[in-house]
Amino acid sequence: MSIVRSNIFDPFSLDVWDPFQGFPFNTNRSLTTFDNDTSTFVNTRIDWKETPEAHVFKADLPGVKKEEAKVEVEEGNVLKISGERSKEKEEKNDKWHRVERSSGQFMRRFRLPENAKVDQVKAALENGVLTVTVPKEEVKKPEAKAIEISG
Repeated sequence: MSIVRSNIFDPFSLDVWDPFQGFPFNTNRSLTTFDNDTSTFVNTRIDWKETPEAHVFKADLPGVKKEEAKVEVEEGNVLKISGERSKEKEEKNDKWHRVERSSGQFMRRFRLPENAKVDQVKAALENGVLTVTVPKEEVKKPEAKAIEISG
């Protein structure tokens, strides 16, 4: 598996992605046949915005249960969002015409800036959207000190 940046201009974005890992279709069969034995590595799209108070990450995870998602801080300042989107159960008599919804494991990593309070990270999953909030340390404004002028 190789580590690739999704945006080469963003030094905080680290994605782990292999375009051929667990490809869900077997080339010996028709593309309409879904391979049960392989899972796909899903590249979940995540928005990251910075507010005056926090860094906020939002990930669309439709159909993912709270128990299937995981939020961790690694190496002191790397936010890792991962989990697994379960496949729909197949019945023996089902005939697939098209498989577009992805299933399988997903993982994204983001290097957090120094002002992130990694010990106060909060996460919530509502209506298929995972929101991870990482509070920021307050920037203390330097106090002005009056200097007496002699002479």
